[in-house]
Amino acid sequence: MQLNTVLLLSGGATQALQLLAALSLLILLHEFGHFFFARLFKTRVEKFYLFFDFLFPFPNLLNFALFKKKKGDTEYGIGWFPLGGYVKIAGMVDESMDKEAMKQPPQPWEYRSKKAWQRLFIMLGGIIMNVLTAMAIYAFIFGVWGEEYLPTENARYGIAVDSVAESIGLRDGDIITSVSGKKVERFNRIPYEMIFAEQKSVQVLRDGRPMDIAIPAGTITKIVKKQKANFIVPRMPVVVEKVSEKSMAEKMGFKAGDSIIAFNNAPVRFFDEFEELKRSNAGKPVDITVMRDGQPVTLSGNVPEDKILGFQPYITRFFETKVIKYGPLEAIGKGFTFTFDQVGNYWGQLKLLFTSPEVKVNESLGGLVTFGKLFDPVFDWQSFLMLTAFVSIILAVMNLLPIPGLDGGYVIFLIFELISGRKVSDKVMETATTVGLVLLLGLMLYANGLDIFRLFQN
Repeated sequence: MQLNTVLLLSGGATQALQLLAALSLLILLHEFGHFFFARLFKTRVEKFYLFFDFLFPFPNLLNFALFKKKKGDTEYGIGWFPLGGYVKIAGMVDESMDKEAMKQPPQPWEYRSKKAWQRLFIMLGGIIMNVLTAMAIYAFIFGVWGEEYLPTENARYGIAVDSVAESIGLRDGDIITSVSGKKVERFNRIPYEMIFAEQKSVQVLRDGRPMDIAIPAGTITKIVKKQKANFIVPRMPVVVEKVSEKSMAEKMGFKAGDSIIAFNNAPVRFFDEFEELKRSNAGKPVDITVMRDGQPVTLSGNVPEDKILGFQPYITRFFETKVIKYGPLEAIGKGFTFTFDQVGNYWGQLKLLFTSPEVKVNESLGGLVTFGKLFDPVFDWQSFLMLTAFVSIILAVMNLLPIPGLDGGYVIFLIFELISGRKVSDKVMETATTVGLVLLLGLMLYANGLDIFRLFQN
């Protein structure tokens, strides 16, 4: 049961470790889903591996494991090729392509001897486990941290925009009131509505006047190409929360609580204005004026070439967020509904590959590097768990695709058998699996090749 790691839109050592930890956990749980249903229906599982103990998808090349231990009828191990994992179920055509075993007469403990509905559950076991894992993680998150979001109406300073949002016609300070005439309760849902729901217009207040801005053709292409879901953010003033040690900000004399009001005597009200001035003065001496204890203080120094002064601004203090707390049962219910909301969100993203003329495969696909960049460079339990749950959903949806070699490919054959009463021959299954695995390998090489190309391009 191949666990595909070629993902959509969606680094550093911390990101790489989070990626490895999340994928390892989800691979084990996915394969345990197949293992559980196989054992439930008294089907022998010959191998249970995290990663492959061969050069995927070639089962007879470089066969060795980093660790293995036989217990009962099953060999448990860790393979050397870290692009998935698998369980080898007796009497089944799978990644191992054990054709010799398939030539023998069916045995009662083999997969091929089981009823079609039992084989269907065995094949869906990994997907079911991925969905249950997401539900459990989301329930835990909502039970421990609750849910916090910024209501759109509480982004009182309007928005700060990047070049993509500016090309749409949005401007710094615009207050978004609706998207295609529909109010969006949560600010972080606005980009989703504009991109994945393919809305055609956005309504704003600009200098107190209502405006209707048409979203031009090509907008989704620009957003996907730059991989920027944060093309709009809530606008906020610049107040220092924390100054990094041995940074230029510390040398200049910044202190926690300083409110920046001018840059080289040019008035500054918002963080986006400050960032723009800082970028245009990289490597130059500057004077930055702050309000400290009600008095203006001017700080002097050079903006580093990397444009990082070294202070952390306050963010949440300027916005009245909404916090929802959940009891244990409420958290479980919220975890259930939120999981299926996220399934819908991801399916909406995936569907764009096939339905939107603006979305190009070579700009939307990514491999392990793209995947790793989804994780926060600074480890945070809540952020890590939220992303791990979402990745579990991605793996469930991807594995359900009707591609031979993925669980969904086997499911299609089994549904055909349940409807027609005729079993697909082992020869057809072998051919389809071989073709599917080669296609998957090509897709993985293509996606990771795109990552390498983007690294050199940048």
